[in-house]
Amino acid sequence: MIVFPEISPEIFSVNIGGLEFALRWYALSYIAGFFIAIWIMKFFTSRDRLWRYNTGPIERDEVDNLITYLILGVIIGGRLGYVAFYNLNYYVAHPVDIIRVWDGGMSFHGGFLGVVFAAALYFYRHGIILWSGADLIALATGPGLMLGRIANFINAELWGRPTDVAWGVVFPGERAQDCVGVIGDCARHPSQLYEAGLEGLLLFVVLVTIAFLGALRRPGVVTGAFLVIYGSSRYFVEFYRVPDAQFFSETNPYGFAYQFGDLGVTMGQTLSIPMIVVGLLIVIAKFFRGAKI
Repeated sequence: MIVFPEISPEIFSVNIGGLEFALRWYALSYIAGFFIAIWIMKFFTSRDRLWRYNTGPIERDEVDNLITYLILGVIIGGRLGYVAFYNLNYYVAHPVDIIRVWDGGMSFHGGFLGVVFAAALYFYRHGIILWSGADLIALATGPGLMLGRIANFINAELWGRPTDVAWGVVFPGERAQDCVGVIGDCARHPSQLYEAGLEGLLLFVVLVTIAFLGALRRPGVVTGAFLVIYGSSRYFVEFYRVPDAQFFSETNPYGFAYQFGDLGVTMGQTLSIPMIVVGLLIVIAKFFRGAKI
């Protein structure tokens, strides 16, 4: 087992007038992710030969405006998604807490839906081809996802189920060490790093590779591949990741969102299944349309 490295979630903090302000790794991951996304989108919009009709979906100068829409979509959608998918009963009883984003609680699937809505609105208002614009965003998403999961690891949150594998990590905290039947230190799967590698790095490498192989000449293929790869990766990692505490009970010790006897699926798996199905349908439909690569 590996002892969790003592890395503070805060990079630095300052006290101003009795109020403490801190820059956290998680916030920095969002900031860095968006800056990297801007660079990637500007890189690909400048490669006209990769796109259908030999022209990118937007001009380089438009990327900054598009990112503004996407930032709002991620934050609003991510928060509302967490409220709706993961802890609705609590927030119905405490509606004021919905705006307390600084307390944590963001959902990737909610953020994804927020980005879809924000991007569709921007594309419609500016006359941009929907599928090509979506492909551009999909290409730029992987690094941000990877950084976010690494920040989850630094925060010692969203850890995995107990394990005896050599790379199991002993996370700090009473709840992380509350492992039934385990005597001594309890090691858990570093599921945050699994997600960083699969949903972030692998996703990015595959999408960039198929983009250079001609996938961008079939608008929608990269988007469909994004949905399939992310959805499949998340579904797989959910077998090793511990669901949120509110899903556990005496009759549901595995934290399933939907339980069928001793079997079930977590909320992460439930939300990933439609992504996989829709992604496959998009890829199949785009290839059978006969567009030339």
